[in-house]
Amino acid sequence: MEAVILIGIQGSGKSTFYRSTFFDTHVRISLDLLKTRHRERLFLQACLDTRQPFAVDNTNVRAADRALYIGAAKRAGFRVKGYFLVSSLQDALRRNRQRTGRAMIPLAGVVSAHKRLEPPTWTEGFDELYTVTQDDAGRFEVAPMTHESAARDEDMTAPPGGPER
Repeated sequence: MEAVILIGIQGSGKSTFYRSTFFDTHVRISLDLLKTRHRERLFLQACLDTRQPFAVDNTNVRAADRALYIGAAKRAGFRVKGYFLVSSLQDALRRNRQRTGRAMIPLAGVVSAHKRLEPPTWTEGFDELYTVTQDDAGRFEVAPMTHESAARDEDMTAPPGGPER
């Protein structure tokens, strides 16, 4: 049994990555689709109870956001994989502008998520952790995140004085 946690700001490519990588094998748990946390909890619990692989397709920008899913999955005996979709704010905003209707996120929402973004770390309980980037043609490149690279990336992305709260 596998739980996948997608991590990244709006416009980083999480839903596109889900469709290209997990659509045929994992139930998609997404607030965009389910609309309420209550429905999300019901879907999560159904996946855990039936031992159904699932992917959480939310921004999950803070470790506290991810902890709910990681803890529940681990308690149910699932392996937890994290996929950190790395994107510059400019690229995410460019992709967001290509969206239409309700799919387009207000600028302030994307900027706010970017400011709150806490890159994932091994200490959160992931069994596997990956970075995902997109090239100019929209192709995804997935690379394993080692314990060493995660520590180095954390040092480079942490603002002076620690994480912003």
